Amino acid sequence: MIAYLSGTVREVREHSAVVVAGGVGYEVQCPVSTLGKLTVGETAELNTRFIVREDAQLLFGFHDADSVRVFDLLTSVSGVGPKLALALLSAMPVSALAAGLLGGDVKLLSSVSGVGKKTAERLVLELQGKIPEHLAAPATGGGAKAARVTSTAGRDAVDALLALGFREAQVRGVVAELLSSDPDLSADSLIRKSLGKLR
Repeated sequence: MIAYLSGTVREVREHSAVVVAGGVGYEVQCPVSTLGKLTVGETAELNTRFIVREDAQLLFGFHDADSVRVFDLLTSVSGVGPKLALALLSAMPVSALAAGLLGGDVKLLSSVSGVGKKTAERLVLELQGKIPEHLAAPATGGGAKAARVTSTAGRDAVDALLALGFREAQVRGVVAELLSSDPDLSADSLIRKSLGKLR
């Protein structure tokens, strides 16, 4: 099993990156949060999971241990493959995803492309007691509720961004992350900053 990969970033693609280590270029499937931290020509250090199937051998990479932990938990659920787990991790920050699982937020989970209501319910049922609560706290502090959008400005920003056609899971994750850093942001500021992250 390949658990860790360190090498030079050769290419960053839409859903993956090519990392050269020991003269070999590895294509690594990564969530959006990890891809955003990779720069061509610089060294990348990734926690990885190597998955072998009849038709493919896939390498998944993550910039932090929390993402790997959640990936492992997601793929332990029947019917949830690595690509769907990656889609969930790409749609929102780990803290928002963990909070959604802990809080039983089926609507949030099912707003991710490829996740139906039944799959979302199964994820909550099987993982609600397995997700460590500290994962639901944004890096700036706070508990599971911090990943939810509760302020009026936050709700207004979410509504405006949804009207522009963005996916609910992505919007809520980004707005929650911004509010965890600065709870006093106005709706206009939230929309402007969110657009910069979503585009």
